Amino acid sequence: MYIIIVGGGKIGYYLARQLLEDQHEVLIIEQDPEKCAQIAEDLGEVVMLGDGCEAATLERAGTARADMVIALTGDDEDNLVACQVAKHKFTVPHTVARINNPKNERIFKKLGIDATISSTAVILAHVEQELPSHPLIPLMTLRGSGLEIVEVKIPPDAFVVGKKIKDILLPQQSLITLIIGEDGQPRLPTSDTVIQAGDEVVAVTMLESEEALRSALTGAPASPKTLR
Repeated sequence: MYIIIVGGGKIGYYLARQLLEDQHEVLIIEQDPEKCAQIAEDLGEVVMLGDGCEAATLERAGTARADMVIALTGDDEDNLVACQVAKHKFTVPHTVARINNPKNERIFKKLGIDATISSTAVILAHVEQELPSHPLIPLMTLRGSGLEIVEVKIPPDAFVVGKKIKDILLPQQSLITLIIGEDGQPRLPTSDTVIQAGDEVVAVTMLESEEALRSALTGAPASPKTLR
C-alpha cells in the first residue's frame, strides 16, 4: 500500500516508521528543511520537501497512485485542504485527517474526509469516563449513516433501573446492543433483559438523539417528540 503522510512532526514520523516496518511504501511531505533532513537521516529517502496542501506538490509525490493520504499537521485547515485536494483532484480512495478542535469533526465529514482523528476527543472521552457528571461517552461515528455508538453508565437513581428493555422508551432509531455489568462481564441483551444500576450500556443512536438517549437512560425525562 502506498501511503502519503502530510506533516513530518512527531506523529507523522512515528507513524511512518511503523508503516515502513509493516512493509508499506511511505512518503512524508514536510515543509521544514531541517525536519526533512532528520527524517531522511533516520528513515531514509522517504521524505519530500514541500507543501502538502498544494496540488503541484501532491502531483510530484505521485498522489494519483496513492492508496491513502494522511494529513497530520498541527493546523486543521491545512489538513482539510490536503485531504480534499488528494480526494477530489487525485481520487485517492482513503483520506485521514488529524483534527485539533473536536468541533471541526462534523464539517470535515460533510466535506468528504473519510476519517478524522482527534487526540483531544480521545483524551476527553477518557476523562469523561471517570466523571459521573458525564454519563454518556461517544465511542464511534458510523460514517455516512448519521448514527453513532455511545456508552451510557446507568446511575443508581435512574428510573430505568429494574426495568426490562422492552419497557423503556428510547429515542427513535436507538438500539441497546451490549450491556457490561458491574462485574465486568459483557452480555448481549434481549427485550427481557433488566437494566441494573452501574450497568454500562452500549447503544446505537442517531447523532441528534444523543441527548434524548442520555435522558432516557439516566433519569431525566425525555422529550415526547423524540420518543417512539
